[in-house]
Amino acid sequence: MKNLYDIIPKSKLDIVSNPIEKAHGLPNECYLSGEYTSIERKKLFEDKWVVIGMASSLPNIGDSKPFELLGLPLIILRDKKKNIRVFHNVCSHRGYKLINKPCNLKNIIRCPYHSWTYDLDGNLIATPHIGGMNTHQAKGFDINSSKLKEVRSSIWLDMIFINISNNEISLKEYLKPLEERWSKFWTKKDQQLICHAKDNGYFLLEAKCNWKFAIENYCESYHLPWVHPGLNTYSKIDDHYHIQGLPNRFAGQGTMVYNPKFKNNNVFPSFPEWPKEKENIAEYVALFPNVMLGIHKDHYYAYWLEPISYNFTKEHMDIYYVGKEAAESKKYKLLREQNYNQWRSIQSEDLNIIEGMQEGRNSPVYNGGNFSPVMDNPTHHFNKWVAKNLV
Repeated sequence: MKNLYDIIPKSKLDIVSNPIEKAHGLPNECYLSGEYTSIERKKLFEDKWVVIGMASSLPNIGDSKPFELLGLPLIILRDKKKNIRVFHNVCSHRGYKLINKPCNLKNIIRCPYHSWTYDLDGNLIATPHIGGMNTHQAKGFDINSSKLKEVRSSIWLDMIFINISNNEISLKEYLKPLEERWSKFWTKKDQQLICHAKDNGYFLLEAKCNWKFAIENYCESYHLPWVHPGLNTYSKIDDHYHIQGLPNRFAGQGTMVYNPKFKNNNVFPSFPEWPKEKENIAEYVALFPNVMLGIHKDHYYAYWLEPISYNFTKEHMDIYYVGKEAAESKKYKLLREQNYNQWRSIQSEDLNIIEGMQEGRNSPVYNGGNFSPVMDNPTHHFNKWVAKNLV
């Protein structure tokens, strides 16, 4: 792996952290280089807490799915104690990839190559003919040292977080500043009520661009009048405020006029302890590096990014409501569909913008761009996080 400063001159990264009036954005290399992306995978994804899926998508014991984090193969599964576990998706024998598609494993993970077999805790339990035909043990071979390698993982608001390098503070500590901020809106009791929508609760968008453009765009409301004219009719640019988390782990925006308009004036149930004086406030926060969250009095969503390469990203949207009735019943089916269509439309409008920024970065005269000292603070906040954590 190349040294960072062999790919990007140090001066180009240092200027990102200047005061916003004198700062430039991240340089082109951060969006166009496969060599840079290898460094980014280590520094921003393996070394940090990142989201790789939703626990509710694996409801049954033995449910599993493969996941690749910029080429790094992983297995996500639910074990016999109903806990979510994450392992490196590679057999300890000859390095074969164990799982290629979602499935229910029943009780074991069997390698298709030589049939070495693991239980759902990652223990190696069978090594056929390892000592010769019909000899399933070998002198000197320690079966206990050949377990699947587990990845540190934790669950918050149904999101599966991993820290591959196992060098970050606990997820609880990592989330503490955001949890404290949001405690004025919803309590722990409220959070336990979230339920993934039975229908119209998930969509996938594919973006032909670098993952960072999605975060940068999400952080600011500056673009609303031109990119989201429909949204801007009832949630105008001057109805929004900036959010910049300290320590620098999240940034975004909030609105003071949240008031969903559904047919026949129907509404979803609200979180019971959401303060009445704050019912028109909603907040949209990017938790670095790869998940964008939205909290409202009547629903919550997690919009998480799966970077595939430096110029291709999968965007996963999961939507949750207050309790099972709102999330699953026929009574709220039409409302769920309306809410789903609204969010899919808004996120799709952003797609053309972030793909256009990817194309623009091919220009050699672009220096990372300037920031509005008034409107771009959250985006600058994210760019500073990237620049700082690369080193």
